[in-house]
Amino acid sequence: MKKRVELTKLTFAAIVVVVLALGFVAGTRSRDIYALMGPLVGVRISTDTLDLSSLQETYQTLKANYNGKINDQKLIDGANHGLVDALGDKYTVFMSAKEAKEFSNELTGNIGGGIGAEIGVRKGQPTIIRTLDDNPAQKAGVHAGDVIIAVNDESVEGKDAEAAVKLIRGEIGTTVKLTVRRGSAAKTFSITRDEITNPSVKSEIKDGIGILTLNRFDSETASLTQQAAQSFVNQRVKGVVLDLRGNGGGYLEAAQAVAGLWLRDKVVVTVKSIGSSHDLYSEGEPTLRGLKTVVLVNGGSASASEIVAGALKDYKVATLIGEKTYGKGTVQELFPLANDAELKVTIKRWYTPNGKNITDEGIAPNKKVGLTQKNLDADRDPQLEAALKQLGATR
Repeated sequence: MKKRVELTKLTFAAIVVVVLALGFVAGTRSRDIYALMGPLVGVRISTDTLDLSSLQETYQTLKANYNGKINDQKLIDGANHGLVDALGDKYTVFMSAKEAKEFSNELTGNIGGGIGAEIGVRKGQPTIIRTLDDNPAQKAGVHAGDVIIAVNDESVEGKDAEAAVKLIRGEIGTTVKLTVRRGSAAKTFSITRDEITNPSVKSEIKDGIGILTLNRFDSETASLTQQAAQSFVNQRVKGVVLDLRGNGGGYLEAAQAVAGLWLRDKVVVTVKSIGSSHDLYSEGEPTLRGLKTVVLVNGGSASASEIVAGALKDYKVATLIGEKTYGKGTVQELFPLANDAELKVTIKRWYTPNGKNITDEGIAPNKKVGLTQKNLDADRDPQLEAALKQLGATR
């Protein structure tokens, strides 16, 4: 009995020594241990280091000699931006904490404090294109077609839409003064900014054709498109327009679900990385299968938009109308960094069902139809008109 107790003590002591040794090694060589263990759980870690002594020398010289105030965090963010930008891949980017938050909000449609209006340029002026239902702009009486003259008494005449939007957005609960021209009259609105969530999907029926407009591919897109598709079927539409113009993409899973409205268990995209390749299939119920379909695309249709457009074109279940797409045939992944920063890294390339990677080339429409500023100023949409005509819209 005594020998068993002594053996237990020896065993315990040995375990303590091993644990302490591992703790020491982990503390001094943790990166090496993570690199060895990472692949076992699907995590990629590099143990390579970069000689940053020249960067430290630059910083120390600045600190000692610069005649002004130095913000260390801005320098750190700037150095990270420069390091990643030097790769020459426009899709691999470093994002500071602020930029990471803005990116997340953009992807989810949460734009923070705003008035709930879509703004574009018409006849050289920032103009209200549409107001979102039950949002501040609509409640205040702002109308589609109102030309924005000033924001908080600062003129925006001749400026682009982004400049106007930047002035309009602000803290939730604060007030923005919007001066517009409606016809020949000037009108001023005092609007309290609120949290604005812009849904990724909008649907309507026009001349017997269901029009499905996707602004992005987010976590809600799959369910919203399925609901809209079922509504189209219930109302017996004779065709469908899938509008992907200006849609810069989003989640791969959402693209699989949208393609799944027309395709049952078909390869939507093949994703390849170094040493591996796997197919992603359409998902969900093909509610719109068999319905004549036109997909509207342009130079702003990218990534997930191109995945859907490419799959529907390759399987010949839809006709593409508009202009050549952007040409983004790569996949990025987000990696969290210290201080809430993030790194978006290109990790894979993707291919259409016919085996084509469209990087820098894009997808050509079956029927090329342009859309000019003159068309927009005249409130015309030749691309949508061509789609409705092809689908035999009834008036």
